Amino acid sequence: MNLEALLAARLSVALEAVAGEPAEPVVRASQHADFQSGAALALARKLGRSPREIAAEVAAQADLTGLAAVEISGPGFLNLTVDDDVLVALLAEPDTPPPVDRQRVVIDYSGPNVAKELHVGHLRSTIIGDALARLFAWAGHDVVRVNHLGDWGTQFGMLIEHMADLGGPSGELSLSDLTAFYRQARVKFDGDDDFRTRARLRVVALQSGDGPTRAMWQRLVEQSERSFVADYARLGITLGRDDFAGESSYQDQLASIVEELTDKGLLVESEGALCAFPAGFTGRDGEPLPVIVRKSDGGFGYAATDLAALRHRALDVKGDRLLYVVGAPQSMHFRMVFAVGRAAGWLDGVSAEHISFGSILGPDGKMLKTRSGDTIRLSDLLDEADARATSPAVGMGAVKYADLSSDRRGDYVFDWDRMLATTGNTGPYLQYAVTRIRSVLRKAAVEPGPVVLADPAERRLALTLLGLEPVVAAAIEHCEPHRLAVFLHEVAVAFSAFYERCPILASPSRLSLTARTGETLRLGLDLLGIPVPDEM
Repeated sequence: MNLEALLAARLSVALEAVAGEPAEPVVRASQHADFQSGAALALARKLGRSPREIAAEVAAQADLTGLAAVEISGPGFLNLTVDDDVLVALLAEPDTPPPVDRQRVVIDYSGPNVAKELHVGHLRSTIIGDALARLFAWAGHDVVRVNHLGDWGTQFGMLIEHMADLGGPSGELSLSDLTAFYRQARVKFDGDDDFRTRARLRVVALQSGDGPTRAMWQRLVEQSERSFVADYARLGITLGRDDFAGESSYQDQLASIVEELTDKGLLVESEGALCAFPAGFTGRDGEPLPVIVRKSDGGFGYAATDLAALRHRALDVKGDRLLYVVGAPQSMHFRMVFAVGRAAGWLDGVSAEHISFGSILGPDGKMLKTRSGDTIRLSDLLDEADARATSPAVGMGAVKYADLSSDRRGDYVFDWDRMLATTGNTGPYLQYAVTRIRSVLRKAAVEPGPVVLADPAERRLALTLLGLEPVVAAAIEHCEPHRLAVFLHEVAVAFSAFYERCPILASPSRLSLTARTGETLRLGLDLLGIPVPDEM
C-alpha cells in the first residue's frame, strides 16, 4: 500500500473543491509528522488568500476519517499522522509491487566483447541493468533481457587469422587463452604488413560466410559465452545464453536500414559516406553532426548496428520501453541514434532511454586499474572479494551494493574497507541486519502475535517498512536502483533503533514486527540481486 498516494488522493478532492481546479497535494514524509503537504502554500498566491486559511479549509473538507489526523502548522503546512490501526492493518499484509500498466521492457546491459574477458569496465552496466530487470519483472512488466555482444568486425579477422597461423589450436580454450591470442594478433597486425593484409581478407571471408572462417569464429563465440555465463552466475546476474544478441545477428538487416532511411529522405552522402543528420545536434564549430550509417568504403559501423537493433526491438520485439544501460560517454551517440529512430517512425508510442552511469574510480580518483595500469579482470575482482570477505555472498553483496547505493549517474570510489564494513551504508550491514533478525526469531520465547505500536521506535519502524511500494515505483520510473538501496538502509537503521530500545524475545507484537522487517529486507536485497548468507 502506498500511504503517500492514498493521502494524496484524499487531499486532492478537498484541494480541488477549495481551489476550483485540480491541485497537486505534494504529500511527503516529514520529521514533524508522518507526512506533510505544502499544497496550501503553493495555492496562496494564485488564490490571493492566506495559506493557513486555505490549509484550514482543505483540512475541514478532506475525508481523512479512519485514515489520518490532520493539523495545520507553520505558515500553512498540513501535518498528517496516520492512525495506528491503519499501520497495523497494512503491516499484516505482505509486501506487494506497485500497480503498473504492464509494458514490454527491453533492457540492454553488460555488453562484453567476444574473445575478451569480462573486466571491471563491465561491472556497472551488468549490476545496474540486472537490478532494473529484477525490479521491472517484480512489478509485473514483461522484461526482455538483451546482452548486446561485440562479436563482429575487424578484430575477429585479425584474431582468426592468428589462430589459423597457429594451426587452429585444438582442445578447450579458456577466455584467458583467447585474450592472450588477441594481444599476440594485435602485435602482428601493427608490425607485419603481410599479416595485416591477410587479416583484412579474413574479415571479408567471415562476412561472406566462408565455412572454415565461420567455424573458427563460432568457436570463439561459444567459448566466450560459456565464460560469460559462468561469471554472471558467480555475480548473481540473471543473464543467460538465450539473452545473448551479438552484433552479428543484425548484419543481414543493415542493407535494409540504409534502404529504408534513404527512402524516407533521412540519409545524405557526405565525403563518400551515407549519413543521417538528426536535427539539433551540432559540433563546436556549429556544423551538423552526422550519424554515419554506411562508411565511405561501403562497410557499416556500430551506429548502423545500433539502428538495426533499435528497429528490431521496437518493431519486431514490440518493446514499449527500451532501456540501454551504457556508460555516460555514449550519451551523445544514443541521443542521436534515438533521434534517427524517431524520425524514421520506429519509436511511435515507444520510449527509448539511455540509462547512463559514471565510472568506478580507484583511491587516487582515477579510473580503477591494477598497479601495473592494466584493466582489472572481473574474475580477479571477485576472487579478491572472496578472500577479503567472510563468505562469497558477503563479498559479492559488498561489491554490488557499493555500486547500487549511490546515484548511478555519478562516479564512485572502489574502497574495499568501506564496502566490507558491517556498519554504515554497506551491503554487509544490511546482510547482517537480516541474519540478526533470523537469530532473534530462532531464540523467541513466544509465538509472533498481533502488532501493537506502543513505543515511538515501533511506530517509526512500521512507517519506514510501509514505504517500499512508493520507493519501488520511483526506482522503476526513474531507473534508479539506489532509491531502493537507500530505503533498505533506512529500514535497517530503524530496526537497529527498535532493537536497542524494545525487548523483543518475549513480545508477540515485537516478534511480528521483527519478522516483517526481515521479510522486507530480504525482498529488497533480492530485487537488487544481493544474497543473504545464513550466518555472519
